Amino acid sequence: MKSETLSFFDKVFEVARLVPHGRVTSYGAIAKYLGATRSARMVGYALNGSDGKDVPAHRVVNRKGLLTGKHHFDGTNLMQQLLESEGIKVKDNQIQDFRNVFWDPSKEL
Repeated sequence: MKSETLSFFDKVFEVARLVPHGRVTSYGAIAKYLGATRSARMVGYALNGSDGKDVPAHRVVNRKGLLTGKHHFDGTNLMQQLLESEGIKVKDNQIQDFRNVFWDPSKEL
């Protein structure tokens, strides 16, 4: 992370940009990494406002691997299509093999 002067939303964007291609993380994992364990919903709000900021928000899902933020993407299945284009399998709005594709910023950064 760069600076203490960044807003919470900017910190969320920085972490989301670090999620590797073909991997996913959760709103709660980002919140925990940022020291705001109970702020998963705020992470979601931040990502909802990330349009145009070059943030791969499609790589952030809920703690069970569900595509709960998909309605914030243009197009009916855009979030799923973006994930599948990175090799992530999605069935019924659920990441398949979630444990193996999960990226935990607290462990990786």
